Amino acid sequence: MLSQLDSLKTEALAALDTLSDEAALEAFRIDYLGKKGKLTALSAGMRDVPPDLKKEVGAKLNEVREAISGGLSTRQEALQAAKDAASVVGIDLSLPGRPGAGVGTLHPLTQIRDLAVRTLRRMGFTLADGPEIETEWHCFDALNTPADHPARNESDTFYLPDGRLLRTHTSSVQIRTMETVKALPVRVIAPGAAYRRDEIDATHLSVFNQIEALYVDKDVSLADLKGTLEFFFREVFGPKTVVRFRPHFFPFTEPSFEIDVKLEAKGKEARWIEIAGCGMVDPAVFAEVSKKRGDNLFDPEQVTGFAFGMGLDRLAMILHGISDIRHLIENDVRFLQQF
Repeated sequence: MLSQLDSLKTEALAALDTLSDEAALEAFRIDYLGKKGKLTALSAGMRDVPPDLKKEVGAKLNEVREAISGGLSTRQEALQAAKDAASVVGIDLSLPGRPGAGVGTLHPLTQIRDLAVRTLRRMGFTLADGPEIETEWHCFDALNTPADHPARNESDTFYLPDGRLLRTHTSSVQIRTMETVKALPVRVIAPGAAYRRDEIDATHLSVFNQIEALYVDKDVSLADLKGTLEFFFREVFGPKTVVRFRPHFFPFTEPSFEIDVKLEAKGKEARWIEIAGCGMVDPAVFAEVSKKRGDNLFDPEQVTGFAFGMGLDRLAMILHGISDIRHLIENDVRFLQQF
């Protein structure tokens, strides 16, 4: 059997030199190394080898298998190298390259999110995150939202079979942050996706992007909120931007305000545009968080805070003059190339 293995090795390596394409290589592999190949057939004869020769014959069998497999790999590499060389015959490698696809840019939503995060981090805010699949407690109850509030209807919110839901705002991250922090102050921002059962049109999507902020400490005032937002919007829209606060109602803040900025489109008169909601954190929110934590870190008699939130999609539309929110999700290169 030893001589048979040597003969098979010599035969196989000689045959390899004659192969000229991938089909021939595959046929060779099957002929010698396949389940019914020549080497496999010889391997079956190991059961008839005398015990005192099994070690020597086994070693020779492995040697022949490795030699044939290695020769096959070497031949494959040589054929591929020849193929690669043939593919560049006649090409002048000294010629300058041709420009490929145009250089891309960041999506307008990414641009406004990064600008918002950079601006707020300069004011001492840190990033916070939370799950997009939320509990009713984090999304509504802890935020002082009554049981009969319209946002809790199945017609407005995506509920899952187990009772959880897709968060309707990133305010739930504020609650999760207050649940886990060890000390004051708390100063966080939470950019991310939110979900609502809105009819998709030029100004609404069922999935949109928000950024929320929360600042809690002793003696946080409405003046702190006003100064923070005025600075933020002047950084986004320009130093001459005029900001207006209008009284409003939100379940989780008291007092609450909607924020308008006065913007002037080219060739048109300046007009007020509603852009965000804000307010001082309602003591009921602090009381609910304190009950869940089981301590007095957020004692509503001792701490105050403010919160605000806005849609990043809306900011991007205003900043770039985009008339239809659906352009932001259509991935049309002609649209994206403008940014």
